Amino acid sequence: MPDAAPTVAELVQRATERLTVAGSASPRLDAELLMAAALGVDRTGVIAHGSAPAGAGAGSVFEGYVARRERGEPVAYIRGFREFHGLAIATDPRALIPRPETELLVDEAIAAVVARLTAAPRPEGSPPLRVADLGTGTGAIAVALLAALRKRHMDEHVLVVAVDLWPDALELARENAVGHGVADRMRFREADLVPVGDVPYDVICANLPYVATDAVAGLAPDLGFEPRSALDGGADGLDVIRRLLERLPAVLEQDGVALLEIGADQGVAIGAAVAELLHGWRCDVQPDLAGHPRLARIQRPAPLA
Repeated sequence: MPDAAPTVAELVQRATERLTVAGSASPRLDAELLMAAALGVDRTGVIAHGSAPAGAGAGSVFEGYVARRERGEPVAYIRGFREFHGLAIATDPRALIPRPETELLVDEAIAAVVARLTAAPRPEGSPPLRVADLGTGTGAIAVALLAALRKRHMDEHVLVVAVDLWPDALELARENAVGHGVADRMRFREADLVPVGDVPYDVICANLPYVATDAVAGLAPDLGFEPRSALDGGADGLDVIRRLLERLPAVLEQDGVALLEIGADQGVAIGAAVAELLHGWRCDVQPDLAGHPRLARIQRPAPLA
């Protein structure tokens, strides 16, 4: 009799062993996610039905996925998406994969927009609140923000301008916006940080490159598959962020707020940069769930009465 087809659990275990040898930091999780993608189910289904045979077709697809992961390719690129703020965001080498720590920026952006929309009644015909997502990449921040506002029936009062220097990334952002049904509240602009001559924004979100150049080579192997331009922030990691700080007076409304993701070792440095370049502006640094500095909230002072 021919040998019985391997079960889902057996294939996952073999892949886990291979990915452990390959140096994956999360071999079991990687194997389960890749199996879920091969079977067209979620990870819970893989765990719950481990005793079922995978089937030749799914087994072959899974083998191909595991081989790609052994070579270091990120799981998100293999699957074609990454979960972010409750959404499945399409991912591929056109842009940096969205990370869980960036969800803090989305949460703060939601709070900032909601606070402005609810502070006082908006007269009929008022222009929409303007939000910029600079270095949008996959568009994850902009899409997650608008998806959350749509649940609150507030999205019709907001316009988000997604900006990126790279047209391929901008196209991926557009695909995600269309896929999640929020493209009608977005505009897509190819520019370096802020479109020239654009009118000021009420809220600016930015997950810009902030890894120091010397540290890029020492990052996890997975990151070698992602665009270096989305990582390399110059000698101390803050070159691009400083360029944005210099432009903020021209592009941020009075009493506007800029929300910038930063590196875990840049809490003091970002405060010093704001003090040097934006006299009288307030900078508060918020930690992520691990307690590391992660978000700089930069507030422009309201005009004197």
